[in-house]
Amino acid sequence: MKIAKYIYAAIAAITVCGCEDFLDTECYTKKTTATFPETQDDAVQMITGIYSTLNNAIDQPDENAFYVFDLASDDRLGGGSTSNRNAQSSDRLINKQTSWFGNYWAIRYAGIYRANTAIETIDNVKKWTSNGKREQLLGEAYFLRAFFYFELAQMFGEVPLVLETTPQNLPKSPAEDIYAQITSDLLKAIELLPATSYPNIELGHATKWAAEALLAREFLFYTGFYGKSALPSVDQGNIEKPAIVTYIEDCMNNSGHSLLADQRSLWPYTNPYTKAKYKYMDGVSAEWAGDNNQEVLFALNFSNVTVFSNKSNVGYTRAAGYSNRIVEYYGLRKAGNVASFPFVPTGYSNGPASANLWSDWAADPDYVGDYRRAGSICDLAAELPNFAGDPAKEVENTKFFAKKYAGCGVIDEDSTLYQSYSFFYDGQNDKQLGLTQSIIYIRYADVLLMHSELTETADGMNKVRARANLPAIAYSLEALKKERRYELCFEALRWNDLRRWGDVADIVKNQTGQAIINKGNPDTYAFDSNFDFMKRYEATKGGFWKIPESQVTLSNGVLEQNEGWKDGDGEWTKLPYSTI
Repeated sequence: MKIAKYIYAAIAAITVCGCEDFLDTECYTKKTTATFPETQDDAVQMITGIYSTLNNAIDQPDENAFYVFDLASDDRLGGGSTSNRNAQSSDRLINKQTSWFGNYWAIRYAGIYRANTAIETIDNVKKWTSNGKREQLLGEAYFLRAFFYFELAQMFGEVPLVLETTPQNLPKSPAEDIYAQITSDLLKAIELLPATSYPNIELGHATKWAAEALLAREFLFYTGFYGKSALPSVDQGNIEKPAIVTYIEDCMNNSGHSLLADQRSLWPYTNPYTKAKYKYMDGVSAEWAGDNNQEVLFALNFSNVTVFSNKSNVGYTRAAGYSNRIVEYYGLRKAGNVASFPFVPTGYSNGPASANLWSDWAADPDYVGDYRRAGSICDLAAELPNFAGDPAKEVENTKFFAKKYAGCGVIDEDSTLYQSYSFFYDGQNDKQLGLTQSIIYIRYADVLLMHSELTETADGMNKVRARANLPAIAYSLEALKKERRYELCFEALRWNDLRRWGDVADIVKNQTGQAIINKGNPDTYAFDSNFDFMKRYEATKGGFWKIPESQVTLSNGVLEQNEGWKDGDGEWTKLPYSTI
């Protein structure tokens, strides 16, 4: 069986005048908007250059929003070793770096710059060889700009709103203006993108259905976090909840997307090569559906042919983020052996799963027999009893490992251990370059759960529960919250769910005091004896991160630092454990 990998070519240097920082003004590349794009192929290449920035931002995963949002929730701890300060900082809403997020910020604005270029210049193409191609590509540009700004707005709050390619030094825009632009861009994407249903869509590309789903996600976050009843837009007034419901129901009824029969089929440990020797999978019929399956509306894909590239004298990096370094950072320390099978590729043990998530799930009477618990979380003591890990270095080790984003190996019929299952899909047998699992940003189960929350009805929620072989229950917000926690755990949605619901105190409740192991010694999780997480959350005006100091300096003071991060506030001191 072959699963094709749909990737975005690394053509950053030839798509547009490739300014990597939104404040840069010089062009070092040969193609400019005077000569590019001229043909449909040029336009496709230009849009591909926008997608490529999604991969670029994975090259330093501890700055990537997906990774940070995941660690910031209550269902992962920071973990790692004493050197993995960024993971522990993400868990605590504090800062360890001089200019943390500098790479991520520059890459996201590079993507926005490229989207702006596409929007400004696509009509340079005078002859299109495919009907509707102009509209599709322009719709993708609007979708990606909206995606980038939504991520930045959730991460930093108010940010500069750059909507043209003319160099500008802009201050932060009000949140309402940013969300109005996101809304308008998504509405344009919905209008422009074809109503082609899965599986006839162009795999790996933004679609009308992804835009409708992202609009619903934006509505829920903006109205919840900011206490509003509608989404603003630039030119269509307020978008009320009934309109959002209409869009999400269009996605449900016409997209062709649907739930897989078994949720575990989303995750690579169910691929047939790994599954054959993984005891947990004995008697389980679920089999991996591949990266671009019927449940996935939008995902970031990776390459089977990534190479190492020398990065000055510091070491080596995966070229431009075309292998999944987030999975690498989550991997078990000192794995790479039969004792760690199936989670073979070694990593840094960042983001151990919360023991309280494991126990809360088991104790919940609405979730008796839910296969998703063991399908999402590995109880290392039960599943990998001979795996020792790295007790000399590991901190905040819960002995629970999240399975969803995890490197998986293969043991073949000759008892040969392969570092990555991707080798059997034309990938590489390498603990780093073989990490090709997609990052799923939007999937159909989330669409169903958003519909239930928007309509305050149980139908969508109960479809997700039925897939897990659980009985139907009546709708309530509390029931919906639990279903989102369990169905979508480790998918970088929980942190912003807690923020929009006003439930961030659950992070303190669900993490403080749980049993952990620090450098081989039993301990209990603590933020710090002198650290009040909720005061920290309030100081940052609701959990917004520090704008990279380099960007504040580069702006000559035009860009103001966020609250809670000025004058040394929120800086890292040390882990609060006596053994560290």
